[in-house]
Amino acid sequence: MSETVTRQAPVLLLSTVLGRSGVPHAFSTRLGGVSTGIFASLNFGNPSDIPAEMRDPPAVIRANWQRCLDALSCGGRRIVEVHQVHGDVAHPVWRDRPDGQDWWADGRPSPKADAIVTDDPGVMIAVRVADCGSVLLADSDGAVVGAVHAGWRGCAAGVVRRTVAMMRERCRGELRAAVGPCIGPSAFEVGREVVEALPPVDGAILPHENPDKAYVDLRAILMWQLADCGVEEIQAVGGCTFSEPQRYFSHRRDRGVTGRLMAIIGPAAPSF
Repeated sequence: MSETVTRQAPVLLLSTVLGRSGVPHAFSTRLGGVSTGIFASLNFGNPSDIPAEMRDPPAVIRANWQRCLDALSCGGRRIVEVHQVHGDVAHPVWRDRPDGQDWWADGRPSPKADAIVTDDPGVMIAVRVADCGSVLLADSDGAVVGAVHAGWRGCAAGVVRRTVAMMRERCRGELRAAVGPCIGPSAFEVGREVVEALPPVDGAILPHENPDKAYVDLRAILMWQLADCGVEEIQAVGGCTFSEPQRYFSHRRDRGVTGRLMAIIGPAAPSF
């Protein structure tokens, strides 16, 4: 007699603000996937500098993606990602594809960028994080969406502002946003050079016992930048990646040997 193994469903975090736009979306936790060992269990990527024998196999990561697509009732959509480089570039994936780029379908290298914007209901756009901030955006009717990867370098470079501006080239309604789990201020100790690069957001740079260091509230900076761009509805989703090892991966806590969380979103399905 065979034994039936029941796996936990993916534990995904949703935003009520984005939900009002009717868009499929989620911020992942590390719970409910098929990865094992240091990547257990809902992992979406490998550290770039670990040896091949330590990596989470691509087939396992693909299975985790599929579990999440199925949970969001988006099993037939393609996932579109970019090669994240901690910069300020937002890459458009418009339905009419004026640039002809279909790199995710034909296997060409992903463009270097840290945000994606689309109005194509056939795709889901996604970014991966392991302490950095992730931002998901949608216009009020769910026709145009964006996904942003932003650590302190992305905040300093203005990737949120670039993404919002690109979305406004096509969207008709007001923008809504959610900021996902990221490293919290009590764990995000930085040097003076980081503080000097970041925008001077009230309450986001916190004192440290060492005058050459400070603590940074990355989420507060991202939420301020969104508001400063005119995004009126903004929601914080999830907690501190560093301080909840059972729930989140964390690059800083695990000294680089850890998995990746993801933030994913797609336009609302068209109504006929």
